[in-house]
Amino acid sequence: MPTESKFVVLTGASRGLGRAMTAGFIESGHTVAGCSRSLGSVKHLESEFGEPHQFDCVDVCDDEQVRAWATAVIKKHGPPDLLVNNAAVINENAPLWDVPAGEFSDVIDINIKGVANVIRHFVPSMVNRNSGIVVNFSSGWGRSTSPDVAPYCATKWAIEGLTQAMAQELPEGMAAIPLNPGVINTEMLQSCFGHGADDYPNAEQWSKNAVPFLLSLTVDHNGEPLTVPL
Repeated sequence: MPTESKFVVLTGASRGLGRAMTAGFIESGHTVAGCSRSLGSVKHLESEFGEPHQFDCVDVCDDEQVRAWATAVIKKHGPPDLLVNNAAVINENAPLWDVPAGEFSDVIDINIKGVANVIRHFVPSMVNRNSGIVVNFSSGWGRSTSPDVAPYCATKWAIEGLTQAMAQELPEGMAAIPLNPGVINTEMLQSCFGHGADDYPNAEQWSKNAVPFLLSLTVDHNGEPLTVPL
């Protein structure tokens, strides 16, 4: 058990990196409130982890759903010590001009607006308490580019700017950090790399470094573009 248990709020908790982080935080003795768009996945998380952890079906694109979720979570657990905006999607590989308008909007809505919605409804309670760390997941494609993933690149470049601007707005005692998780073999990477994704660590392997790294972040890291160490 850690010397100090933290309360972690995590989006996209049921798949990939989110699922691995959820298990990692809980195994380390911390309390997690997570969300997923899939009710079935939420039921599975509830069955596996139970109280005091909390899992809810939430579409982060829906500001009212996020507001209701945040209100219930804060009422039960208080403000988070660590808020992790992990939920994201990627477009199917295609030149920008071939990406359908609806698919482009989905990537923007989840990867940027979803992050803003979560911040809007959780961060005021953290500001009032004057403590807490906000980690917004960026990407290597938030600091560089590749063909056929232009919409995803656009959102992750946006997360870098949004987070660094937010870092300038927070009071002392808090931090906002754009975090590149690295290259991990998830369904998202498989959609881009195909079998080439097998050359990279899976989410569970990655989380063994990522969870302790996330828990080690402090106000001294405010505004720094960081990357999970290998």
